[in-house]
Amino acid sequence: MNQPSTPPAPRVAGRAFSRRAALAALTLLAGAAAFRVVPSLAAESAVVIPVPADDPAAATAASETAVVAGGCFWGVQGVFQHVKGVTNAVSGYAGGDEKSANYDSVGGGRTGHAEAVAITYDPKQISYGRILQIYFSVAHNPTELNRQGPDHGTQYRSTIFAQNAEQARIAKAYIDQLGKARSFGQPIVTTIELQKRFFPAEAYHQDYLTRNPSQPYIVFNDLPKIENLKKVFPDRYRAAPVLVGGRTSG
Repeated sequence: MNQPSTPPAPRVAGRAFSRRAALAALTLLAGAAAFRVVPSLAAESAVVIPVPADDPAAATAASETAVVAGGCFWGVQGVFQHVKGVTNAVSGYAGGDEKSANYDSVGGGRTGHAEAVAITYDPKQISYGRILQIYFSVAHNPTELNRQGPDHGTQYRSTIFAQNAEQARIAKAYIDQLGKARSFGQPIVTTIELQKRFFPAEAYHQDYLTRNPSQPYIVFNDLPKIENLKKVFPDRYRAAPVLVGGRTSG
């Protein structure tokens, strides 16, 4: 896939920046004074939710994969790269076909794809249920239909791409549990799509949060998620993110 001549940044939408517009603004920001904002003015607060009641014991496999979608994949990837037990987190697309699995096509909102993150994890260190707990609590807002913050369209939908029937069962049980508990005060709109193929995104999207911590969209929308992870899940938080391919930053 071809990388654009200018890296993808901001159109103002409320207090947040549109991610697509943010990609263009990086060039304008180059060489300018450091951009600073107060994260608390932008991103939503985390929601403290109960652990899944149905969360089977660790599997015997050395690693397993969870694929989730919840808005812009930069922030979702960034969150899970800071989770203990996660060995890799890759931004990509899921829900559509291979031909349309590219940033320009998916951005039109008509491919069936959602921006998603494939999370490889050690089931002996963290369960699938706990992955979902972090996903619902700090990685995104599961009550927003076909949008997250300033980003709108079906490509930003809240979806769990279950890799097998057992994952689908656990996900459905947890959504039902959170719904009955009224954990979010509004209906959860997260859908479950079974065994949809995942396609890694272009290289310039990988590790984006770590590589661009001062980019306005990241500062407004995604860095607060990392702080929420640290506060709500201190036992799960790791300071040095695991980057694509298993590399560790710092």
